[in-house]
Amino acid sequence: MNNRAPLGGCPDSPNCVSTEAKDRRSHIEPIRLTGNPDRLWPQVVKIVAALPRSVMAETAADYLRAEFKSRWFGFIDDLEIRLNRKDSTLSLRSASRTGYYDFGVNRQRIELLRTALQRKKLAH
Repeated sequence: MNNRAPLGGCPDSPNCVSTEAKDRRSHIEPIRLTGNPDRLWPQVVKIVAALPRSVMAETAADYLRAEFKSRWFGFIDDLEIRLNRKDSTLSLRSASRTGYYDFGVNRQRIELLRTALQRKKLAH
């Protein structure tokens, strides 16, 4: 069972997306899994670990945090994912630690993950 606080929304700066954000600019839809979340979760973790420039910082039975280092300046972005077993969805938040604008990188990262999971038929 998950006892963690919500992933949360995003700051006013345009360098974050979250399934829990209330504003349209920062909101992103959750990822809906196709089957048993307990069976699919290890595969989700493996796919996140394989994303470009990812370093797994924390993994648990229903939560992960990965860090991504930008290609040119070495800035760090954090990706958090929470597994929601009740409705077989992933809540997500991807945000830059520093800076103001991310040129859409955090949204692209989540959409890349969504596409990878869909290709493997793990998500709708």
